[in-house]
Amino acid sequence: MTEHIASCRCGQLRAIASGDPVRVSICHCLACQKRTGSAFSAQARWPAECVTVEGESKSWIRTADSGQATTYHFCPNCGSTVHYSGGNYPELIAIPLGALDDPYIVDSPDYSVWERRRHDWFDIIDEDVQRSD
Repeated sequence: MTEHIASCRCGQLRAIASGDPVRVSICHCLACQKRTGSAFSAQARWPAECVTVEGESKSWIRTADSGQATTYHFCPNCGSTVHYSGGNYPELIAIPLGALDDPYIVDSPDYSVWERRRHDWFDIIDEDVQRSD
């Protein structure tokens, strides 16, 4: 079975996901833009039982406008978010693509969400990507 290893910038915190992700998405919401420091976020999700975490982390809980809470786990040394869970998919653990040692695990995302916050200069070329606002 394939393993996908994610780590923080200093290498102290790691998440190891077994198998293929069940969902790969990008999000254009303002909270994700702030979290990543970029115009959108990109993440892969695995069932919680397929992810093992090694190292020390701190957590922060954000409650969305919908009322759902997401718990972000980040390295206390370098501050990198390595995994998070909750929100619409509480049974899944999300790992930012940029935290993966090999972030090129898919050709394109399956979903693009919060499209109303998408920057005008950004366009998704793949017609198979499901979009939602």
